[in-house]
Amino acid sequence: MLTTLSRARAPIAAFAAMGVLWGGFAADLPDLKSMLGVDAQTLGLLLFATPFAAVSAMLVAPAFGVWARGWALPLATGIMAVAFALPGMAGSVWLFPLAMLAAGAGTGLTDVIMNARVADLENRHSQPLMNLCHAAYSFGLAGGAMLVGVLRSASLGPAPTLGTIALIAALLALLTIEKDGAIHGLAKPKDKGAARLGLVPLIGGAIVLIAFLTENAAENWSALHIEQTLGGSPAAGAMGPAVMALTMGFARLAGQGMAQRVAGHVLLMCGALLSATGAVIAAAATSPAMAYAGFIIMGLGSSVIAPTAFSMVGQMAHPAARARAVARATLLGYFGYFFGPPFVGFLAGQFGLRAAIVFAAVLLASVPIWAHVLRRQR
Repeated sequence: MLTTLSRARAPIAAFAAMGVLWGGFAADLPDLKSMLGVDAQTLGLLLFATPFAAVSAMLVAPAFGVWARGWALPLATGIMAVAFALPGMAGSVWLFPLAMLAAGAGTGLTDVIMNARVADLENRHSQPLMNLCHAAYSFGLAGGAMLVGVLRSASLGPAPTLGTIALIAALLALLTIEKDGAIHGLAKPKDKGAARLGLVPLIGGAIVLIAFLTENAAENWSALHIEQTLGGSPAAGAMGPAVMALTMGFARLAGQGMAQRVAGHVLLMCGALLSATGAVIAAAATSPAMAYAGFIIMGLGSSVIAPTAFSMVGQMAHPAARARAVARATLLGYFGYFFGPPFVGFLAGQFGLRAAIVFAAVLLASVPIWAHVLRRQR
């Protein structure tokens, strides 16, 4: 295990840094809202451009990786860390969107580079590492949120609070420095056969999109489901996202071992069906306890979907285009991560939260089909 941790130290630190930043930012949103003096709807509009900045950065990430070579991951993680200190210092509604553009761009850049680095390490050492790295993100998310809760309780404002988590992320960025951190397969090869990415990253990206859409929507809407639909207290509602994040973190640690014994497509199928079952239980819940059970089962299943899909894309892509294939799958997956919660929110507004969660279950139930199609690409 120590050898595995040593091999994956750099991307583990990058994943943890991203989790700390986004978990802390989400926990500090109430204070950011007060600082800006806006209502919830206006705050949502101010955040709207963030995913577009992330997607734009993802498009240029392969070229950035080629340019930065072995320093790509440390530089990307450092840029992301610095960017997240900016929203706390942006005291006006005009500066805040610009700060969030920087945070989104830093996130998109880092996400592509760190996933590509993991795929490179997996194939170099013939060892699955994605689940372990994604577990670091889940634990970082929970840790960042809890730390910001402590800082807010101490009456610290957004500037020192976000500055603190940015500093922690910057220290983690130092841990991403490697003697040989070059990521192979980011440059577009001259050989046209090797340059073609084919359907593998598209199919794998569709699976990642479903995974990110459902898990992020569950984390965002579970509290509302428990409080509004089931009449739970605010404290009970707050436990929903926490339970989901921690469950996924521990499940991904278990998935690290399973990935070495179970074929990728089998792991995808079992994880998706288990997650869909959990979503149905959460949708049909008659009490907060039943909803927790559903979200725990959902988290257990969802935890392995995205990491396994990334691993399969890296394994099945041409070696000369491996990193570019993972980058393409990451780009597609991010559409689910960023646009999933608003879309599920729209469905909830039209048909109710129960129906929105059932929709997530239907998407998860389609993953075995995508997994079968992806396997046939070999």
